[in-house]
Amino acid sequence: MSGEPSVRLAQQADYRFAIYYNEECDPIYGDEPPPLGGSQGATPSQFLLAGVANCLSDSLLFALRKFKQNPEPIETKARCEIGRNEQNRLRILAIYVDIHIGVPGATLENLDRVLAQFQDFCTVSSSVSLGIPVNVTVTDSNNQQLYPAI
Repeated sequence: MSGEPSVRLAQQADYRFAIYYNEECDPIYGDEPPPLGGSQGATPSQFLLAGVANCLSDSLLFALRKFKQNPEPIETKARCEIGRNEQNRLRILAIYVDIHIGVPGATLENLDRVLAQFQDFCTVSSSVSLGIPVNVTVTDSNNQQLYPAI
């Protein structure tokens, strides 16, 4: 990775912002739902979920590929619980990430070792989890839950 990660936001209208993560690429858009915005982009909460889920998926894929294992395709879903804090302000109270790998877990070598440590190498979720619980499950192509172990 070169340089420090950065983004540039440019207001388009009301709460809709163009988000430039690479000045050579088209922007992605952020917006709020009505009545504030027009739902013309992802909400800040959705961007947070995407960052956590993407980082965890990358970390799992990297760890498995390190052992020359192919879990593809990977599909990850993330959701969050939103509620009010003691000051009655809306906050993300918990994040839930479900990672689904595209092969049976039994076909992957060193899977137990990978599952025991892949989260520790995810920069985003490890940082976010200092303030928000991040709950992760991993299932395989047979819908067997691999992590956490049952």
